[in-house]
Amino acid sequence: MPLRDASVCSGPDGTWYLTGTVEPFYGFNEGIKVWKSKDMLHWSDLGMVWKYGDSAWHKPYLRAKMSLWAPEIHYLKGTFWLTYSMPGYDGTAKTSGSGLLRSTSGKPEGPYIDVHPRERMGDEIDASLFQDDGGKVYFLWHSGKIARMNDEMTGLAEPYHWIRTTGRDSNPAHHSGLCSGIFGKDEFTHIGYEGVYLFKRKGIYYMSCSENFEGRYSCAVAMSKHLYGPYSPREEAIPHAGHNVFFQDEKGDWWSTLFGSDDSGPWQEKPGIVPITFDLQSHIRVITAPARK
Repeated sequence: MPLRDASVCSGPDGTWYLTGTVEPFYGFNEGIKVWKSKDMLHWSDLGMVWKYGDSAWHKPYLRAKMSLWAPEIHYLKGTFWLTYSMPGYDGTAKTSGSGLLRSTSGKPEGPYIDVHPRERMGDEIDASLFQDDGGKVYFLWHSGKIARMNDEMTGLAEPYHWIRTTGRDSNPAHHSGLCSGIFGKDEFTHIGYEGVYLFKRKGIYYMSCSENFEGRYSCAVAMSKHLYGPYSPREEAIPHAGHNVFFQDEKGDWWSTLFGSDDSGPWQEKPGIVPITFDLQSHIRVITAPARK
């Protein structure tokens, strides 16, 4: 099935749930669909679980019939959450935004409410969630913006931090044309230019973003022992897997989503997962085994 920005999480009953950007990818696609599976191979459709338009900040996007992009599904605090974003309604990035939904029933099909309906929560696209070991939840978006959420999960409890790396990747073949707009022209300390995601393993925070490496829409990763950094120089961790999420299965094995957003990828604009492992220095490595899609 056609899908971009694939996101997978497990629910409390051992079922896997999938969402992502649905067709038309760059047209009015109305909202968010969710699928479920017991084996990550055979998926059943739960349908459109939420349509945007009711929140106050949605109005200009709805009038302009903007796309809804890159929803992510998470199971935290006894219920399901969906992040979402929309491109600028005036044709610029300045009016793009992202938000967060909570299932009021505890079920993946909802119903969902917008927890921050009066205004956008993030001032750019590609929102995500991360829960740290102590239970605190963080809202992330864009190319590495992150802020702790309040305990009620209704808004941000602090100004955002914009993560930089400790090294510069100044190779122009390793950057999108959008990179100069992040920290400024010739500033190369960003992880990537969109599609941020964060997870933690054995005391190390892994922040990933999408980046253009020689035409590949890839997953770039930087690492840190502290949530807000300093983060290591980035590396192309998974070629062709830009805007991905990482997760563990019931056996403890690690996986990354990959939807294929460049012509040289193993597939194009379809949801899939690839197995990953970690080397002796804790860097992410792809396992060369058959992937699932």
